[in-house]
Amino acid sequence: MKTLISLKIQILALASVLVIASNTQAEVPSMDKMGTSSPTTVFENLKQDTCKDKVRDTKAMGDMKGMGDTKGMGDTKAMDDMKGMGDMKGMGNMKDMGDTKAMDDMKGMGDMKDMGDTKAMGDMKGMGDMKAMPPALGGDAPKNARDPFANSGGYEYRGMSGWEDTDEWKVGKFIADQFEYRKGDATNFYRWDTQSWYGTDYDKFWAKFEGNENSSKDEGELELQMLYSHSVAAFWDAQIGLRYDRAHNPNGTESRYFGVLGFQGLAPYWFEVEPALFISNKGDISGRLVATYDLLITQKLIFQPRLEVNISANDLPQFNIGKGINDLQLDLRLRYEINREFAPYIGLAWFSKYGKTADYFRTAGEATVDTQLVAGVRFWF
Repeated sequence: MKTLISLKIQILALASVLVIASNTQAEVPSMDKMGTSSPTTVFENLKQDTCKDKVRDTKAMGDMKGMGDTKGMGDTKAMDDMKGMGDMKGMGNMKDMGDTKAMDDMKGMGDMKDMGDTKAMGDMKGMGDMKAMPPALGGDAPKNARDPFANSGGYEYRGMSGWEDTDEWKVGKFIADQFEYRKGDATNFYRWDTQSWYGTDYDKFWAKFEGNENSSKDEGELELQMLYSHSVAAFWDAQIGLRYDRAHNPNGTESRYFGVLGFQGLAPYWFEVEPALFISNKGDISGRLVATYDLLITQKLIFQPRLEVNISANDLPQFNIGKGINDLQLDLRLRYEINREFAPYIGLAWFSKYGKTADYFRTAGEATVDTQLVAGVRFWF
C-alpha cells in the first residue's frame, strides 16, 4: 500500500515539474541531481529551483527597473510615455514573456528617440549600402539604363530564319488593276494598267506599266515607269525614277523619256492617291494625279470610282498636247471578288479633252469626249 502511495506521489511530482517547466521555461534538473531523495524532498528542491529561476529572471529584467526606469527603455517620449501600450495588465502575466534574456535586456533596441538613431536598427549594416537601392518611381532613370529603342540589347542580328522583324521581310507583288476591253462611240480598244514591286516596308523597287492598243487602226501607246520607292510616313512612299513613253500609228513611232518624282499612298478617308511630276529629256514639264476609292457594298462586291487628271506646263503640238489641263478621266467599276486574287468587273469610262489639247484632237479628227462600256478582270499575285 505504501509502495502504491509512493508511486502516486512520484507521478504527481513529475507532472508538476512538467507544468512548471512549461510556464517558466526553467531548466528541469536531471535525474542525477535528484538522486534517490524522497518525493517530498524532490518537490521542495524543485520549488526552490523555481524560485531561484524567478529571482534570476527578475534580475535579468533589471528588477523590472529596466522597464520602469525610462533610462532602460530610452527616451519615454519615443514611446508616447508608454501610454500607447495601455495598462501593463493588458500584457497579462509576465511569465508569458518567458526569459527576458530573449529580449537582450531591451538594450538591443538602443535609444528609442524617434527611432531614427541607426543604433536602434543595428546600425543598418544588415541592410547593406543604401546607395544600392533603386531610385523612387517617377525619378530619373539611372545613367546606365538601357536605351529602350536599342532592341538588339547589344547583340548582333545573325539572320535567324523565321524570326526577322516583319517590316524587314522582302516581299513582292504584281497587280493588274485594269485589264479590260473598252467599247465607245468613237473608238474601241484594249487597255491595261499594272503595278509591281519588290522590297521591304521601307524600300522597294517599283514598276508601273500601262497603255492601250487599238488593233483595228494599228495604233496605240504605252508607258513604263521604273521607280525607287522609299517610305516617308505611315501609308506614304516617295518615288523617284525614270519613265519611258512610246506611241505608234500608221505614220510612225514616237518615243520620249522622263524623270519622275512623285508620291503614292493612302490619304484620309481611304483614298489611294498617286500624284507625280514628270520632266522630259527636253525639259518639258507635266504632271498627273490619280485617285481611287474602294466602296465595299459587301465583302465581295466592291464599287470603285477612279479619277485621273493630266496637265502640262508646255505646248507640244507634235504630241497633241497643249499647255494647261490636257484631259480628265472618270471611271466607275463594279467588281466581284471570286477570291481576293481574282475579280471580274464591269463599268463605265468617261473622258474629255480640254484647251489646246482638245483643239489638236479636233484637227486630227479625233473625239474630244467619249463614254465607253468596260469589261475586264482585276487580278494579283
